[in-house]
This record gives sequence, C-alpha cells and structure tokens, in this order.
Amino acid sequence: MSSFPTRRPRRLRANPALREFVAETRLHASDLILPVFIADGLAAPREIASMPGVYQHTLESLTQLAEEAIAVGIKCIDIFGVPRPEDKDATGSAAIDPEGILNRALAHLRERFGDQLLLMADTCLDEFTDHGHCGVLDGQGRVDNDATLPLYAQMAVAQARAGAHIVSPSGMMDGQVGVIRDALDDAGFADVAIMAYSAKYASAFFGPFREAVGSSLEGDRRTYQQDPRNLRESVMEAELDVSEGADFIMVKPALPYLDVLKTLAESSPVPVAAYQVSGEYAMIKAAGANGWVDGDAVMLESLASIKRAGADQIFTYYAIEAARALRES
Repeated sequence: MSSFPTRRPRRLRANPALREFVAETRLHASDLILPVFIADGLAAPREIASMPGVYQHTLESLTQLAEEAIAVGIKCIDIFGVPRPEDKDATGSAAIDPEGILNRALAHLRERFGDQLLLMADTCLDEFTDHGHCGVLDGQGRVDNDATLPLYAQMAVAQARAGAHIVSPSGMMDGQVGVIRDALDDAGFADVAIMAYSAKYASAFFGPFREAVGSSLEGDRRTYQQDPRNLRESVMEAELDVSEGADFIMVKPALPYLDVLKTLAESSPVPVAAYQVSGEYAMIKAAGANGWVDGDAVMLESLASIKRAGADQIFTYYAIEAARALRES
C-alpha cells in the first residue's frame, strides 16, 4: 500500500469556482477599518506625497470619503486629527478642546451618519504636541507616563462627547486603558468601546505616517513603544489591557508581526485587530506603480495573510480599494 495520501490537493485548485469553494480564509469589506486624516485650515484635500492616493481632508471631503466607505460595505473609519502648527503646545491641548479639529470632525460625522458608520478616534497626543511625543515631558525631556494619563482620560471623554463610538489609545502609556475606561464610565459613556494598541512596536514602517499627521517629533519613541525583537511582552501588554477593560486589542504594524498577531489571536478573549501601516501601504503602492509587482494582487494577498494569521479587523489605507475588489471577485 502506498504511503502517499490518496487525496490529491491539486484537484481542488482546478478552477476558480473550486478554489473559492474550499478557501479557508475569507476577507469581507466589514473586516476593514479605513484610517483617515482631517486637517485644520485646508481649503481642499491635500495628497500625502509618501502615501499616493491618501489625503489630508477637509470636513467636506472627509464626509464624501465616509459616504464612499459606506457604499462599499465598510463599517468603521479611524480618524486622526492634524491641527495647525500654531495650535500645537506642550500638552496637546487642542486634542481636548471641543473645537479642536478632531473633535469637530467627530461631531460633524456623527450628526451626518449617526450609527450608520462607526467612528473611531485616535486617542493620543502626538499629533497635537509641539514636541511630537505621545505624552507630556518631564524636566529632562522624557515622556512622563503618570502625568500623561489624566490627559488621555480627558481626551477620550472629549471624543466620546463629540460622537466617537470607539476610542483608540495608541500612546503605549502604562495604565492608559484602565484610566480611560474609568473616565468614560464616570462621564456616562459606558457604551463607548476601547480599541487598545496593545502591541505597538517602535517600527521603521511608520515613516510615511509622520508626514500624514505633520509630526513635530525629533528623536524616537523607543522608551514607550515595543522593541521589534520581542514577543512575550506583547502577550503581557495584551493581558494587562484586557484586564483594564479593553474591548479590542491591536497589533501594529501587521505584516512584519504576523507571529505576534497569531500568538495573541489564539488566546485573546476579545477581538484582535491588526494595522497595515503607512510603510506597508507605501511599499506596495511604489512597487505596483513601477510595475515590479501586480499592486492590486499584492494588496489582496497581504490583507488575506493578515486575516489568516488571526485578525478580526484590519486597519488599512487600502480599505475602499480592497472592498471594491472583493465585490468584483
């Protein structure tokens, strides 16, 4: 008797219908979260040079983009605010101000779309501080974890009050989820969910994002973001965030950290998201534009790999393009 399997796997690859019939991983538009940028003081949308096809938006153009997202089946957008340079200060006060650009955008979109589109708000100070760090600095120029936490709590409440369905603390401060959960509950926003950046690495793949948000950062964030060489600390961070009340946890970036994503997805009691970051997007865009790869095929393959590794939700600047391609396939 032959020791080889009797089933021939190639039989199930014979045509598109069979391949689709037995596919183990299925990607849907509703899995995708579209990150967007709203900038203060713009008269028209401004393309981000290092992220072709991605723009800093006005309220009007962001509303149009939200309508596009809804039309192709996307359920959630993640909003980053880009204040005017003169509105930045040492504590990122424009992030808390109801008239700050991010909170104005949340209020506008919530009034326009209600619960038709989930609004996630980036809950971090880096876009709003004149030094570009995710928290306030002490007298030696270091990020002060405990002094930053009350500002995160105030920012999250301001975002919830403006209309956010989900807040997403991305600064990697110890204890941030618990402080935000308590503040939201005390302010009457118990139904506002928290997407915790539990495994956010100090990654070189974030490069184009700095341009997208007009970052003022000098130096790096390695004292509070995770070392790319480590995995176990991501497990610990995720467990802490869940214990503090996180409703989702996230891995960022996605493709270089699929092992982290798989590890967390196998044990997490809450949904696990992954963020296909600006550098991942830019590389695929550049290679596709130069004819080195089939950009659309690589886009879908990369997203499928993130889903296969265990992501329940995927943040991607390709969300609308991918959703359209999935409809056509």
